[in-house]
Amino acid sequence: MVDHTQALSFGVAAAEYDRFRPRYPEAAVRWALDGVADAGGRARVVDLGAGTGILTRAVLALGHEVVPVEPDAGMRTQLGAATPGTTPLAGSAEAVPLPDGSVDAVLVGQAYHWFDKEPAHAEIARVLRPGGTFAPVWNTRDERVGWVAELGRIAHLGDNSGNVVEKYADFGPAFGPVEVGEFAHRTTLAPDEVVGMIRTRSYYLTASPDDQRRVDRELRDLLGTHPDLAGRETVELPYRTIVLRARRR
Repeated sequence: MVDHTQALSFGVAAAEYDRFRPRYPEAAVRWALDGVADAGGRARVVDLGAGTGILTRAVLALGHEVVPVEPDAGMRTQLGAATPGTTPLAGSAEAVPLPDGSVDAVLVGQAYHWFDKEPAHAEIARVLRPGGTFAPVWNTRDERVGWVAELGRIAHLGDNSGNVVEKYADFGPAFGPVEVGEFAHRTTLAPDEVVGMIRTRSYYLTASPDDQRRVDRELRDLLGTHPDLAGRETVELPYRTIVLRARRR
């Protein structure tokens, strides 16, 4: 079952979400959209569960048209403020406010695990043209690095690349086989920004004040005492960006 309390928890931290969450590597976005553009190199792309527009802006930078769709009003407000010329639509994966066969691709950044899969797959297939692409994208921390794994434990971060591929590599009968792409990148953060990023996570946003204080305390202890981190003004947080890509039949 989808936890709607957590799924719709981000709006109260929309500005911090937009500031601290990692961006998507250009190579990953290009791979997700490979083969969907028209002869002029342009595609019409839905960013579904668009949040504050981090993925929207990455697609716009490649010259495509983007239609952001987002259920949370706070996130839509932040998206509009951070992305001039783009108006996000109110909607969800289960109710996309667009006509049948009207888009070349549907991308999802970090939000696919919140979808009610069966109706969402049907709705995504409905708005895609035949042969169009559906591609969820995840920035997952590289927990092969010791302190990054400890970060995930402290903050109850359950997403990692293995879970993504095992859990989500089937989009239902309307789509062909799922291809997997993986792209490495890093983001540079000050220790306080690492804490700020964790405070935008759904577990933290819906946790009790006592649990939030525990997470803050343990994070600061990790950042201040771990031999790979202590005394540093900035840290390099490694990510593995996973893209799952399939064509509409």
